[in-house]
Amino acid sequence: MKRLNILPFAVLVFTLSGLAFADYESEIRDLKMQKEKLNSEIQNLNTRIASTDSMLRADVSHRQLLEQRYKADVERRNLEIDSLNAKIRKVAASLQQERNKQARAKNKSDNVAAKRRALRSELAKICKQLEAQITQTLPWERDKRLDRAKSLTREIESGNVTEEEAFSRMKSLVNEEIKFGDEVSVVNSPLTRKNGEIVNATILRIGNQWMVYVDENGASYGRLERKLENDKVAYEWNEELNLEERAAVKLAIDVKQAKKPPQIVKLPVSLSVVGGGK
Repeated sequence: MKRLNILPFAVLVFTLSGLAFADYESEIRDLKMQKEKLNSEIQNLNTRIASTDSMLRADVSHRQLLEQRYKADVERRNLEIDSLNAKIRKVAASLQQERNKQARAKNKSDNVAAKRRALRSELAKICKQLEAQITQTLPWERDKRLDRAKSLTREIESGNVTEEEAFSRMKSLVNEEIKFGDEVSVVNSPLTRKNGEIVNATILRIGNQWMVYVDENGASYGRLERKLENDKVAYEWNEELNLEERAAVKLAIDVKQAKKPPQIVKLPVSLSVVGGGK
């Protein structure tokens, strides 16, 4: 039997086996390297995941902190708003009270102004009534007295005087008229008689009721009589006196001038202006 030479075959087998093992080892190394690479990538991924989780936790924590801050800020702002609303309500109430005070003050001022206007109107009416009364009294400085009353009426109607000043001046005028009605006066003055003759006369006035004269020669006597002409008051001298009336006039003038001792003089009623012809 022929002996086979297996050595080359064995060498070939070993060679092929070596090559095969070398390929396996290379593949294993590649796989190990891939494994290491994958492990490295996995580690990197794990690191990144851990970092992401940490960032996520930090974000969650930050979000929770922000939510807490926001909630606290909202609560604080709500408290501030409530406080501001309370202050606004308080200020609004104070403002309303002030408006009410101003309204009451305005109403009071308007009432005072209305009362002053009414008072001014009444004072003007009284002044006009006083003017009318003066025009009907004895013609004894009547123009001057009437001018004072008319002047006050004009100033009241034009608002050039206050109500207090107008009242004071009116009171003064009324007091003057009261004094005029109470006093007894005698003057020596030129007088125009009824016939137009001018004589030097002594004129006696008793209040606003009686007025007579006697001339310097004691020849002419007269009493002032009140008459109504066309519903207007007029005065004229009645110079046709009887002896008794003349004696009464002369005696009254002499007593006033202290030419006769003080005494009660009986005056005829017919000498009264009020009792004069109508």
